[in-house]
Amino acid sequence: MRVLVVTAVPVERDAVTRAFGPDGEAGEVPVRWVPGAEIHRAGPYDVLAGGAGPAAAAASAAFALASDRYDLVISAGIGGGFPGVAPVGSLVVARRIGAADLGAETPAGFVPVTDLGFGRVWHFPPRSLVKAVVTATRAVPGDILTVSTVTGSAERAAALLAAHPGAVAESMEGFGVAEAAELTGVPVLEIRAVSNAVGPRDRDAWRIGDALAALTDAFGKLIPVLEGWTHHDRNDS
Repeated sequence: MRVLVVTAVPVERDAVTRAFGPDGEAGEVPVRWVPGAEIHRAGPYDVLAGGAGPAAAAASAAFALASDRYDLVISAGIGGGFPGVAPVGSLVVARRIGAADLGAETPAGFVPVTDLGFGRVWHFPPRSLVKAVVTATRAVPGDILTVSTVTGSAERAAALLAAHPGAVAESMEGFGVAEAAELTGVPVLEIRAVSNAVGPRDRDAWRIGDALAALTDAFGKLIPVLEGWTHHDRNDS
């Protein structure tokens, strides 16, 4: 099984490749797809640091998926966890990958793009795979929200939870990767290690190192999960 993993930045990419030992960080670089974005091969994973934000993630993932054959694409990295649901240092996996701020502001409030009559705001990873990942890694399952602007206030965090009660975390790339995967007919998964709480930005409370270590640990545990994922399961949406 061939898996494309898309992260935002090289430090996240290296956290994934380290799951294959200390030499994984300097894994093979077979192709430079776009300037500044190299694919590192480690075990069954081709790992691409595709850039921050949904647009960069979608563009780099689409290019990679169009240039080679993959059975699964994973959006991975660190992200913010909603307090009381996904604490700092925990791992989350998406039951749904959503675009939290794709739509329009109106006098009545925010309206998602689907209510405007076009587009989509949710992608759905395979249920069987999400369940297997939860079992193997003890990840918290739920909705992972893709945002273009990271939440920086308690008010915004509360508004997101009110609109999306099933949310466990927010990131900036998942929906972009999922859009690329949908166009090429490849199943998608999103996995995040929680480095900070969604809400007021308090850099002193961030635990980026712990989150990257959790990401490494998770990808080490994913290998038997992916090997056991059958063709029938891949069709389970």
